[in-house]
Amino acid sequence: MTTVSYDAAAASPVTNASTSNAKMGSEYSSFIKLLTAQVKNQDPLSPMDSTQFVQQLATFSSLEQLVNSNTALSSIAAMISDLNGLMASQWLGQDVTFSSSWMPFTGSAATFSYEAPLGTTNSILTVKDKDGNAVWTETLAPDETVFKWNGPYTNGETATVDNMYEFVIDHYQDNTFKGTAVPNVITKVTDILSDNGVLRLGTASGLTVDLSQARRL
Repeated sequence: MTTVSYDAAAASPVTNASTSNAKMGSEYSSFIKLLTAQVKNQDPLSPMDSTQFVQQLATFSSLEQLVNSNTALSSIAAMISDLNGLMASQWLGQDVTFSSSWMPFTGSAATFSYEAPLGTTNSILTVKDKDGNAVWTETLAPDETVFKWNGPYTNGETATVDNMYEFVIDHYQDNTFKGTAVPNVITKVTDILSDNGVLRLGTASGLTVDLSQARRL
């Protein structure tokens, strides 16, 4: 995971708006020079047609409005980017939860929550390695909604740090299978990231998640 600091000035909406505004400003300046030259160099005995002059002034006015509009949009985009960055920074150090069946083993306990369907009598947690091999199986109490996995294997070995593991929860009502659920990771926010203008949270779990997909606890 590459950690980057959030830079509002580098956000793509602002950059695009600034480029567009610079181009529009250049056209605006060229039009003014052209119109000024026409007025200065016109033949006094045969002045510029009034209708033509009015049309050019109308074009001038429209171009001026576009430049002002682009400047305003650029300012608004910058303000929105700054506001988003400020709001995201308030998540630093906070406990959050989000849905994920995969998680790297960091050497510390992985914490998850889950909700068992109504009528569930027992839930089975299966932890699989990156190759799909089941390395740990555990029965979860239906009235407990949070569980932790410290990395043990059924064969006595221990999970490898930085390896990815899949967590699958199967729910049963007596002997009847009711469905498989994706658990919710519970972790702490450690970084605020920007990925092509999309704010993401870096977490102690080793996972990153879109800000919109996380819920603060």
